[in-house]
Amino acid sequence: MALLPALLLLLLPLAALAAAAVLLGLPSYDIPPGVNQPAKLRLVLTVLLGTAALGRILEKTGLCSQITFGRYVRQGRKLGLDPKLFIQDLQFNEVPVRVYQPKSTSDGRRRGILFFHGGGWVFGSLDTYEKVCRYLSRESDSVVVSVQYRLAPEHKYPAAYDDCLNATQHFLHHLEHYGVDPARVTVCGDSAGGNLAAAVSQTLVGRSDFPKLRAQILLYPGLQALDFNLPSYHQNRGVPLLFRERAAFFALLYLNGDALHMQEVLEGSHIPPDMRLKYTKWVSPDNIPEKFKVRGVRPLRPTDFIAEVYETVKRFCEPNLCPLLAEDSVVQQLPESFILTCEYDVLRDDGLLYKKRLEDNGVRVTWYHLEDGFHGIISLYDYCGFSFPSGKRGLDSVVNFLKSL
Repeated sequence: MALLPALLLLLLPLAALAAAAVLLGLPSYDIPPGVNQPAKLRLVLTVLLGTAALGRILEKTGLCSQITFGRYVRQGRKLGLDPKLFIQDLQFNEVPVRVYQPKSTSDGRRRGILFFHGGGWVFGSLDTYEKVCRYLSRESDSVVVSVQYRLAPEHKYPAAYDDCLNATQHFLHHLEHYGVDPARVTVCGDSAGGNLAAAVSQTLVGRSDFPKLRAQILLYPGLQALDFNLPSYHQNRGVPLLFRERAAFFALLYLNGDALHMQEVLEGSHIPPDMRLKYTKWVSPDNIPEKFKVRGVRPLRPTDFIAEVYETVKRFCEPNLCPLLAEDSVVQQLPESFILTCEYDVLRDDGLLYKKRLEDNGVRVTWYHLEDGFHGIISLYDYCGFSFPSGKRGLDSVVNFLKSL
């Protein structure tokens, strides 16, 4: 990795060529006119796709893998000291974490937030989400613990889930040390991190050896891998920053460490008919409000079930991987929930379906929908000098919810 800065300088001409190719190909991607700051989003997409193109070149030359290069570019720069926060890097049960504590005095114990970053279980780091975690800690006057779980494909499922659960359990057993109120601990995550937050929250249901979670905050979470043909997957299949094919790609990379059988998974050939029928009560376009189908619904075309594919992905039916599939007996015991969805996001319907499941089981849900939002917008609320106002609105909605707890 030490060679990467030098490589970047040496390969600037190739980067320019890659960026040019990306620019020429941009019209094939769908940036709807209703999305927040479409011109800025187009520029961000150009940078990301240029990075991917250059990563492919580096991988083919044997200098480093495309994923390694992508992680390096995404990791973000180190921020300076924050005058309002104590920040320290620690380990909770051998899991790296970064703890943010407000410096101001408090009349009592503070809220505690465990934050699990997004990135498709493949990308993301403590540094990548530094601005988001600082903002949450400062604005909500909370102790925030950002968790650096192990990433795929090097570490397959359930590594990320195990790390998040272990870090959470450690924190819950040491709340007094951080001045946190045991009655006000929340798990929070975006995208893949929202998946992990939902899974951890379900696992802790009914555990008498830990304080009960006060809430779960799920920001455009990915919660199932049974059906990649829900309305939002087709309406937003080419909308950045998460394309339909990439959603399946990341899920497979997390599960198996490779993306074999991606096409079969996208077509729905990976789930047995009887199992698909069983889960239709929870994973179905019928459970999505009609106003979200106005932009079109593509009926799922019948496909032949392929048993060999199912054998490689059958753990998709485990709630720790796909929390939307948890039994009612678990869902009805979950804490108060906050769910944020974005209109221009393939994962929109995952959030809507989980919202319905929670409400059907008597769980109080606060729902915030960004009509002009796209996937990943929270982490881009202040990205490299760019400002996405919709992302800031979404982040402030989280702060307001936290303050209500």
